[in-house]
Amino acid sequence: MATAEELSHLETVNVHEAKTHLSRLLERVEHGEEIVIARAGKPIARLVPLEPAEPRRLFGRNRGQIWMSEDFDEPLPWNLFPGFPPG
Repeated sequence: MATAEELSHLETVNVHEAKTHLSRLLERVEHGEEIVIARAGKPIARLVPLEPAEPRRLFGRNRGQIWMSEDFDEPLPWNLFPGFPPG
């Protein structure tokens, strides 16, 4: 929760003004502004832009496009490691 000091640099509007001009305030928020709504001068809410949602993963999306050999988890042959003999 933000403190009054942290909100002091943000524009503050009263509840009546927020209700009357909500569409305008939302346009400003869409452009990245944050706006504090106050009742009797006391901050009670903050209008902030939503963060874009991360795309959902689609399981099975690459089905049939990936192939894995039957021995993919077998040890690699030592001739792939020159200068590093076994044992």
